[in-house]
This record gives sequence, structure tokens and C-alpha cells, in this order.
Amino acid sequence: MTDGDGTIDAGVTREQIAATEALIRPHVRRTPVIGTDASDFGLAPTSLLFKLELLQHSGSFKARGAFANLLLRDVPAAGVVAASGGNHGAAVAYAARRLGKSATIFVPAISSPAKIDRIRDYGAELVIGGERYADALAASEAHAASTGAMTIHAYDQPETLMGQGTIGLELERDVSEAVDTLLVAVGGGGLIGGIASWFAGRTKVVAVEPEAAPTLHAALAAGRPVDAPAGGIAADSLAPRRIGRLAFAVAQAHVAPEVVLVSDDAIRQAQAALWSRLRIAAEPGGAAAFAALLTGGYGPEPGERVAVLVCGGNTEAVSLVA
Repeated sequence: MTDGDGTIDAGVTREQIAATEALIRPHVRRTPVIGTDASDFGLAPTSLLFKLELLQHSGSFKARGAFANLLLRDVPAAGVVAASGGNHGAAVAYAARRLGKSATIFVPAISSPAKIDRIRDYGAELVIGGERYADALAASEAHAASTGAMTIHAYDQPETLMGQGTIGLELERDVSEAVDTLLVAVGGGGLIGGIASWFAGRTKVVAVEPEAAPTLHAALAAGRPVDAPAGGIAADSLAPRRIGRLAFAVAQAHVAPEVVLVSDDAIRQAQAALWSRLRIAAEPGGAAAFAALLTGGYGPEPGERVAVLVCGGNTEAVSLVA
């Protein structure tokens, strides 16, 4: 799926990601990496890193792709429109407000109240567009056609992959020793597509998906993007109808061939463990990658240096009282 100079079919290169990182740097946080040992979680001792992208503006990694789209493309007077389970919409709303653009966000009825509140707080027009992400996407496309607004796709847009790929660049810059393996949660694939484009086989990138929403798993089995179930506890962030075509091309070239599937119970366990041991309040989609490690879906080799991307924290799971 690559040509002679390493360019991926999706058209996303390391050079493009590096240029995007320089462009969006004034607008995004350089999120921290914390180190621990897997034995802290009752696992076999090995070096373990957490990239805390839940601390990004708008509460998830999505701000990177949102700013990349708004800064790399020509935004019309009608503004921008996006469909989202919640995190992408919050990111587009945040980035649009910061850059002085208008935004309309379509979300499905399953979106969490925490994410809906964020979108409204950032000043975007919010529309409930059906029961699932696919319904909201169709409604957003109709809006774009009628108004001339620019669509910012949550995952199947080159600029989105370029933005998300800056996480890989940042991680590589901020760790003193090379990471052997990076665990990444997958929904539509923009995140893993961008990150895997950056590493391009130099680091093993492992995809983790909910059993109830196995978009990449189903696509790899079929040899092409196909419709997959879209349910489970992380449905508002990891359950589009199918994997994006751009991310699928990248995954075939640069993602480990075996996708790790995790149950809703495993995701809940990962959320609880992150909070109990590290005081990290991750949403279900943000904890999914760690669930693969915590429950044995992915077992590191002795001495393997593993990093886990905690990609989102838009949750009401933690209540603070005086």
C-alpha cells in the first residue's frame, strides 16, 4: 500500500505531519507522558508509558485534527460543519471559536451529556441528528450541501490524519528511549491512521477496538472497509459504521495485523484502574487501549517498552464534592 518513497495511498507523509505540527503548535497543548511500571497494575513488570491526550484542549486528541483542517483549508463564509459522537464536535467547536469561524455540529442521540455540554459551551450551533453517528453524518452532509459550509470529517480526511499524526511526532520527541509498541484505540481510524503514518513501521502500532464496534477488525478480515456493529459502552467515540478508507490503507501498511478486541467490562476495568492508581479520569473510549494491556488482550514480551494512548477524558464518571 505504499510506493517507492514510502508515501501511503492516503497521501499522508511524515513531512506533511511535521509541517502540520508546526502550524498547529500555537493552538494545541503538548500533552504529557508519564512513566510507570506495569507491575503497578498487577501485570508482569515492564516499562509502561501513558500519553495523556485527554488533557488536550476540548478533552481529547481531536483538537489536533480540527485545527489542522481549519488552518490548512479555505474556510468559506458559511463556516464549518461536522458530525460527531461528541469529541470531534467539541474539538471543531473549540477550534472554530478560537479562530473566529462559525460552526454547526450534528451529534447522535447517544452522545454523552458531558460532550454535548462542551459543544454548546464553545458556542457552536448543536443539532441532534438521529440515533447513531451515521445518522448525524448524513444530516451534516445535507447541511453542507444546502449552506456551502465546509465539512470537517471526523476521521476520513487527509488533514484530519495529519493533525492526529502529530501525537506520534510529539511522543517520539518527548521520550528518552524509543518506544517498542504503542496501543491505540480505533473508531473511524483517523487517530491510528495519523499516528501509524508518522511511525511508518519504526514502532509497532497496535489497534484496540471494542468487541461491540470492530470496524478495523471487520475491514481487515474482508480486505476492504465494510459495515460493522456500532454499539457498546464507547459507542459515542469508537463506533462509526465502518473504518475510514484513508485509515484502512495506512493500517494495511503500518499497523500490526492482529486487532485486539476488548469487552465493555474490560473497558470499565481499565477506567477504574486508571482512576485508582493514577487518578486519570478517562472516558470509555479513552481507556480502551489500556484495557487491552490490563486484561491480557495484548501481552508484552519481557523488556518490551510499551506506551498507551489515553485519548479522551470527556466523562461525568468522577464527581467532586467539597
